[in-house]
Amino acid sequence: MSDDLGLFTDPEVDERRPVKRERRESSARDKAKKRKKTVLWLVVALVLSVGLGGAYYGYRELRGIGSYDDFPGSGEADAIVEVQDGDVVSVIASTLYDNGVVASARAFTEASKTDQRVTSIQPGFYLMKTKMSGAQAVAKMVDPKTRVPAVQIVGGIKLTDIKVGDKIVKGIYSQLADASCTEKDGAKKCLTVDEIKAAAEQTDPVALGVPDWALADVKRAEPEYRLEGLIMRGVYQVKPGVSAVELIRSVIVSSAQKLAGAGIPGGTANTGFRPYEVLVMASLIEKEAIEKDFTKVSQVIYNRLKKPMALQFDSTINYKNNQPHIRTSDADRDRPGPYNTYLTQGLTPTPIGSPSQQAIAAAMKPEGGDILYFVKCQKDGTSCFATTNEEHNANDQKAQRDGVY
Repeated sequence: MSDDLGLFTDPEVDERRPVKRERRESSARDKAKKRKKTVLWLVVALVLSVGLGGAYYGYRELRGIGSYDDFPGSGEADAIVEVQDGDVVSVIASTLYDNGVVASARAFTEASKTDQRVTSIQPGFYLMKTKMSGAQAVAKMVDPKTRVPAVQIVGGIKLTDIKVGDKIVKGIYSQLADASCTEKDGAKKCLTVDEIKAAAEQTDPVALGVPDWALADVKRAEPEYRLEGLIMRGVYQVKPGVSAVELIRSVIVSSAQKLAGAGIPGGTANTGFRPYEVLVMASLIEKEAIEKDFTKVSQVIYNRLKKPMALQFDSTINYKNNQPHIRTSDADRDRPGPYNTYLTQGLTPTPIGSPSQQAIAAAMKPEGGDILYFVKCQKDGTSCFATTNEEHNANDQKAQRDGVY
């Protein structure tokens, strides 16, 4: 009877058991898949770690970081090395390695542990030697004579030299020529002023790094004056041993960054003048006044241009005549030309010297008021300002009586 009634003939039992078996088989398959995925990801992670580790090891070896090779001597050929702002010792070491100065970056870093002066190495260019020992490289890097002197451009300086009595005041071109010098095999080699001047006057302004906002005016200007004012006051690191074009370009590009920081072209939008015109005004302000009077001279320029009225600045005539004097003669003022602001209304075609950040700020934001005249009335360079010609003449006569000029 029991066989006849058998459990396997029960419909419920016949349906359940295959379902349980299928679930067990599905669960086993899922677990197997998970195990395979886990193994696969472990393999991938292992390959990546080995690959990255190998890549990092290769990078360290390529940069001379991991190895500790060292040259035995004090060096062979000249090598110019640049230290950039923010470079730490390890970065300087890699730079030296890249330039063939040391056999490995580690040779420099290990040697530097005994000389704390390496942490004070300043940005700039350094005249080193190839194949130096780490210790020799450290000693030379911390020697002040190794660093190429930076070019210090002061406000109002011109591109070319000015003779003041028996003294020559070096212009920008002469200063760049001095900074271009390298010494090889005991012989000093420099770019000449004429080479730098020729490159400045004959090279495409774009190749010289002239910013877009100044290109049209630079192209219109006489070649002799076209770069005037584009190198603003400041300190410039100049790489020696490069071509005249590369030298000028590096300074122009650096100056463009300084000008941008001072507000040209970004801060000129509300002045009513183009960025280049603001640069011209800043150069006039720099030449005509001492810093405390900058904003007032700027206001005189704005007011005279608005009337319109000739600027009548002696500095613009003296710029073309290459003279440093404050005053001009009747003959100078009667000689026509674009830089004679007695006879020609408006701004000069180019700046007349290197402007400072303070002069640029004054050109963008004048003092305010109706002043139209000024004259140097004190021996420290202070000017007296006036709204009428009568007031101005009185100030002028008093300045002469006081022996100001």
